[in-house]
Parts: sequence; C-alpha cells; structure tokens
Amino acid sequence: MRGAAAPGAGPERDSRTAPGPRPGRSARPARAPRPARARPGHVSARDLLGLGVFGLRTRPTRVVLSALGIAIGIAAMIAVVGISSSSQAALDRVLDGLGTNLLVAAPGTDARGETAPLPETALSALDRRGDVEGVAGVGRVDDQKVYRTDRVPAAASGGISLDVALGDLRGVLHADLASGRWFGDAASELPQVVLGATAAATLGVTDVAPETRVWIGGRWVAVVGVLDPLPLAPQLDASAFVPSGSAAAEFGFDGHPTQVFARADPARVGAVRDLLAASISPEDPASVDVGRPSDALAAQQATEESFTGLLLGIGGVALLVGGIGVANTMVITVLERRAEIGVRRALGARRRHVRDQFLVESLLLSGLGGAVGVALGVAVTAGFGLVQGWPVVVPAWAVVGGLLATVVIGGVSGWWPASRAARIPPTSALAAA
Repeated sequence: MRGAAAPGAGPERDSRTAPGPRPGRSARPARAPRPARARPGHVSARDLLGLGVFGLRTRPTRVVLSALGIAIGIAAMIAVVGISSSSQAALDRVLDGLGTNLLVAAPGTDARGETAPLPETALSALDRRGDVEGVAGVGRVDDQKVYRTDRVPAAASGGISLDVALGDLRGVLHADLASGRWFGDAASELPQVVLGATAAATLGVTDVAPETRVWIGGRWVAVVGVLDPLPLAPQLDASAFVPSGSAAAEFGFDGHPTQVFARADPARVGAVRDLLAASISPEDPASVDVGRPSDALAAQQATEESFTGLLLGIGGVALLVGGIGVANTMVITVLERRAEIGVRRALGARRRHVRDQFLVESLLLSGLGGAVGVALGVAVTAGFGLVQGWPVVVPAWAVVGGLLATVVIGGVSGWWPASRAARIPPTSALAAA
C-alpha cells in the first residue's frame, strides 16, 4: 500500500496534465477576452439608391414637373448645338461639292467714280491663263423683262432678270437641273430659256413640258429647263438665262459681261485672285471687283454662330430655372418628411445618412431630367436636320456636357436642403409629427 499523503499536504498533481510554472519564471495572470466592438452604422450605395428611388416614387407629379424644368434647359442646349453643328456639316458638304476655288469678277468704279463695264474680252483673257481651270459669265440685258404670258402688265415683272449665259456657265457653277435640260440638247423652233430656281417659282413653272412658254421682249420663248438653287451664286436664282449665240440679234445683248466666274487651280487660288483684275482689264485693274463666294458663306456661318451663342445663353437660363425648381422641390420634401427624419434619427441614423439620402434624391431627380432633355434635344436635332436635308450631327461633348451639367445642378440644388434635413433634431422632428 502506497503511503497516504502527509497531513496538511495538498492534493497530488499530475505533472503531465497540469504542469506548473517553469522554474525561475513567475506565473502570468490570464487575460480577460476583449469585448466585441460595435460596427458603426453604415448605409451602402445600393441602399441609398433604393431610398432615393422610393422618395421620388411617392411624389410622382412633383417629380415630373421638377424634372421637366431640367429637361427643357438641357434639350434647348443640345438642340442648339446639334442644329448648329448640322448646319456647319451641310455647309462643309456644299463647299466640298462646289469647291472654294470659285472667283467672281464684277464691274467696279473707275477713276472718275463711275461704274466701268467689264471688257468683252474678259472671258477669253482668263481662259488663256494656265492656272484657271474654267471660265464662264453672264451678261445682263436690262431692258428685257420676263413674263408668264403676254397679258401680264409690263410693271408686274416679278423682279426676274434676263441674263445671257457665256461660256460653260453650268459647269463652272456646278449647276444642277431640277427639271428639263440645258441649251443645245435639242433643236427648237423658238428661242430657248432656262429659269433659275426663284424665277421659276415666281412664274409658276415647276415641271418643264414641251409646251411651256414665257413672254420675253414681245415674243414667246420656250422654257427648256429649270435650275436648282445656286449656293455660290444665289444672285442668279432670280434670272432667266438665254444662250449667247442668238442673244445679240434676238434680245439686244451688247457683249459686255456683268459677272465673270473663274475656277482657279486649288493650289493657286490666292495668286489668281490677286492677278484676276489685271488679267481682265490691264489698263485699269482698279475698275474690277474680285471676290470669292465661299468667303460670303463663311461670314454667314459666323453670323449664325453668334446667334447660336445667344440661344445657348437662353438655354442656360432655362437650365438655371430648372435647378431652382429642383431646390424648391427638395426643400418642400424635407418639410413634409420631418416625421420620417425624426424616426430615422431616433432609430440610430446619423446626420450624414439623412443628408446622403436627400442628396441622392436630388441627383436622381436632376439625372432624370437630364436624360429626358438629352433624348429630346437629339430628337429635335434629327427632325430638323431631316426636314432641311442636312446630315444629323450631335457632338459627343454636348451630350456629355449636358449630363455633367445635370449632375452639378443636382448636387448644388440638393446640398442645402439635404444639409438642412440632417440638422433637424430627432426630438423636434417627432414633436412636429
């Protein structure tokens, strides 16, 4: 029998299961477990988006009216930029087709201050230049008027002028026929005339038929063709053209051109322009005025761009009014939802949670108006461009800028109402409820 433990001795310990402290080291007290930290309140972006959508859905009428103000401003800006860009693209397309190398010479003023007619040799002088690709002209017959019938009073000429076509007028001006043909394509017993677009509309001639006639100089003249509008020579749209071969005998043409059109080598337009007057009238170059029609079109486009700036300013004012409408809507929303704000604050929502909720609502409201405005502006641009026959051009920067403008408007308009909602104490909000 093993000996019993000595009196006063402690219970026997098994060194394998309950080892004591190692010799030379004191025992460390066991650390108490740390209490788990409570995670601060967090609202995800998805939750904020859901809250914002829910807040807008509860007031659909007010949302639609407020978003409409933003939409009108964005649509106005997109439409103005799009229509201006489409117009510019149409002008570029016209200039690419017609060329910017067309020069026009017209009678100027001589040293005595009188109008000096162009010499009869103007076309032949330019035709000898190697840097001129084509030459044409018109000669005005001032004492001849054009009438629809012989019963029209002499004073009712409609402002239609009679011009003699000199050289390859159709080729140099790139004139297209809307109806009929040009001179020389068929024989005719009567003198022939081709009407400009405005002249044909004034005389009521839309389609050319074999029996179509007009009354010029006391005789019937067969209408053989009608031209499309001439973008680089719009002053000729109100003219009636007769061939040069019989113009002197039949209509009294004196042989002096009143306008000369020259197609210059595209690489030497500036040099040809500087020497054109001297080539036409070596004795008195100052009596010849030289211009380039494409410059007039560019000036017209610059004027349209100035008008575009004015319209953009109006669109900006409409956008500002829309932003004020959004701010007003958010302020009213905060006042109506004080009870909701108080309950949320009482349940532990922080100020930034309330502020973010109303800020998201403002951004969604402005974004909705911006998206509708961009779609409406693109639709207006497309419709107007199709009606005018222009290429539809909506710059990407205008669309992106419009959407960014809505974000800025939403943030600025919603920040103060959202901050005001966040500062409402829970007790006062619940008491007001």
